[in-house]
Amino acid sequence: MARIALGDFGDREIARLYLAVRMSEAQRVEAELNQHNIDYAVEVEAYMSTAVLWVSEYASAAFYVAAEQAELCSGILRQAGLCAGLMEERDR
Repeated sequence: MARIALGDFGDREIARLYLAVRMSEAQRVEAELNQHNIDYAVEVEAYMSTAVLWVSEYASAAFYVAAEQAELCSGILRQAGLCAGLMEERDR
């Protein structure tokens, strides 16, 4: 089990698990999911960041897993200290 294409989930329901805004953060998420033999997909997604007078768009790495594994994966990432980009259940 490892990184797969989003379409490889087939008919299974998927959940967006994590949104990493830095490459090092994305690499840590990948390492944790690989270590626990979790199938996951990564897609580049835009996110907006606002400053006092302007809005900027940046690229981020969105991690997706099978919906039935979302809670397990969320716990794995929390234990690893990866909490900043975790998606709440209602946002998946």
